[in-house]
Amino acid sequence: MASGKKVLIVEDETAIRDMVKFALDNAGFETDTAATVQQARVAIADGLPDLLLLDWMLPDLSGLEFARQLKKDDVTEALPIIMLTARGEEMDKIRGLETGADDYVTKPFSPKELVARIKAVLRRSGSANDDAAIDADGLRLDPISHRVSSLNGEQHGDIEMGPSEFRLLQFFMCHPERVYSRGQLLDLVWGGNVYIEERTVDVHIRRLRKALEPSGHDRLVQTVRGAGYRFSLRT
Repeated sequence: MASGKKVLIVEDETAIRDMVKFALDNAGFETDTAATVQQARVAIADGLPDLLLLDWMLPDLSGLEFARQLKKDDVTEALPIIMLTARGEEMDKIRGLETGADDYVTKPFSPKELVARIKAVLRRSGSANDDAAIDADGLRLDPISHRVSSLNGEQHGDIEMGPSEFRLLQFFMCHPERVYSRGQLLDLVWGGNVYIEERTVDVHIRRLRKALEPSGHDRLVQTVRGAGYRFSLRT
């Protein structure tokens, strides 16, 4: 259930904005709307939403650039973002995901599908069930503080990553040495949401490796050709 989760809808087309707001209100969400990035900044300053629905093409700044800025801000870096756009090409989707967006919805879309995607993103961006810190080869993940850190000498310190990469790493660290296909990772990490494409896993794997690269822990996330991925301490 939505249970009053707050969604900020940033969309400059009035008809689409009103349609989305109507659908989300009926689904039990609390909604706020903005037609520009400037209005969205004011809304976020007034109260951080639980999720941001962000149109790619906005009159004052592209949604892509706004998402990039939000992910660089300590206050909003963990804010889940779903991009709304008419751009349907694969490279455009990857660009959107690489900015830190959690999902990508191509116009036109059905309100039912959008609600399902929002619920899925909120599920997978929620807090972890297991509160115990996990250590592996100088890498520590703490579900309570939602921090990942390196215990290695020169690279000692916190490792920054998005909420989806955090959940993916947590799953890997709890299930080392076993190979998981993209489909299995979607089911086990993203909650079996049928609306998310398997290619999304590759994007998040790449982002996870990039975050772990400075400390040398990217080598632990291994590709098994023709099978999937595994987290292995064997090198």
